[in-house]
Amino acid sequence: MPTLMIQGTTSDAGKSTVVAGLCRALSRRGVSVAPFKPQNMALNSAVTPQGGEIGRSTALQARAAGIAPHTDMNPVLLKPESDQGAQVILDGHVYGHMGALDYHAFKRQARESVLAAWERLSSRFEVIIAEGAGSPAEVNLRDGDIANMGFAEAIDCPVLLVGDIDRGGVFAQLVGTLALLSKTEQARTKGFIINRFRGDIALLEPGLDWLRAHTGKSVLGVLPYLQGLLLDAEDGVGLAGLEAGTPDLRVVVPALPRISNHTDLDPLRLHPRVSLSIVGPDRPIPPADVILLPGSKATASDLAWLRDQGWEAAIRRHLRYGGRVLGICGGFQMLGEAIDDPEGLEGPAGSVPGLGLLAMRTRMVAGKQLRNVAGSLLDTPAREGTPVNGYEIHNGVSEGPALARPLMELDGRPDGAISEDGQVLGTYLHGLFEEADACAALLARLGMTGGAGEDAAVDFAAHRERELDRLADGLEASLDMAAIEALVRSGDPVSHYR
Repeated sequence: MPTLMIQGTTSDAGKSTVVAGLCRALSRRGVSVAPFKPQNMALNSAVTPQGGEIGRSTALQARAAGIAPHTDMNPVLLKPESDQGAQVILDGHVYGHMGALDYHAFKRQARESVLAAWERLSSRFEVIIAEGAGSPAEVNLRDGDIANMGFAEAIDCPVLLVGDIDRGGVFAQLVGTLALLSKTEQARTKGFIINRFRGDIALLEPGLDWLRAHTGKSVLGVLPYLQGLLLDAEDGVGLAGLEAGTPDLRVVVPALPRISNHTDLDPLRLHPRVSLSIVGPDRPIPPADVILLPGSKATASDLAWLRDQGWEAAIRRHLRYGGRVLGICGGFQMLGEAIDDPEGLEGPAGSVPGLGLLAMRTRMVAGKQLRNVAGSLLDTPAREGTPVNGYEIHNGVSEGPALARPLMELDGRPDGAISEDGQVLGTYLHGLFEEADACAALLARLGMTGGAGEDAAVDFAAHRERELDRLADGLEASLDMAAIEALVRSGDPVSHYR
């Protein structure tokens, strides 16, 4: 079955974005297309309709293709828990916890799951657009590779290599990466895509001509820098340029070392009356109306980081002056009296004190909660019963009297908690700000007052669709789509980009 693989010179070169754009562009042309990422390392994930877990960027690509996400699209997901270890998600479910060397040895077994998932996916779709991870030139990881050229060689598919010109040194990126590949890998690399270009392309043309002559490879497109493009990120959260809007409601978020599913914040970035600040390590904590504690893949160690960075004292001072605190998932667990992890599921076994802001404690237990859910908000001024939906991805069961005052009801059961004074709120629900009505109701609960723009929250699902169309429009205008379609069908491009 035709498969085209997009690999990159570096992490964040634009692989995920290019795959999403190609999935949308091909889908609009009537092609039955699906994304595929053999191995992903990310802390942003999504729940499939079958109750499995995959990388969030792959779920976005499925949406771009107009299909439901499936665990076959991302058979191996690694969720880092430390600098040397990760939780291994295999075919959508937790397989175990491994150190880097253990996983390197495990890759041969994981390869079987990768190839089986690709075969199942290929039987259901006309075209597969696969995405590599990191760079194929990481020579220390070549043995047993399943993420890049190892996969491409196993299924014998062509590869396009993406380089990011906005970082600088794009020609060195492309030529250097190509030089570190084997002869067969160089041969299956059919061409280049240059990403995030801004300026007069006439100034770039001499470099493109040199690149073609030096490598003998096609340049299939120069993609423009799409200003303000905001789509579900694969993983890392940037710390610059995130303050936006007017300060009617100032929301401050600590950049936890293992921050998870920070895409929860995206609708707040777009809200015209919200100023969102993400505060990195060793930075002053600015004044805020709301301190939002996000999800975490290593709750106890991230809580220790919060304390070391002075956030606990800042949160208590913030509450004394009438501020609000919202915890999501791991951030919700931090608000309780203790976090117990007797089996060491998220770090060293033991128990650590929580922030003590809600009368509850959380016990980490085997068996991750994975589900898409819907329900309504409770005890929300003037908006009780506002519909809300999203997804849950978490370890741990929380218990205690604080849960008798839930924030919402999800699938007929209570979720979250609200303190008696209404200043501290928590929930396990991810994606809670994505629907405009739910976002407006939650912001009202967090202290946003009425007036112009009260309901100016963004319908994030509609925003996501517009952004995917904008991305696909940019690719259609800048890529040699005829060459790409020919490459998908025959394995060899038919023309050069000019």
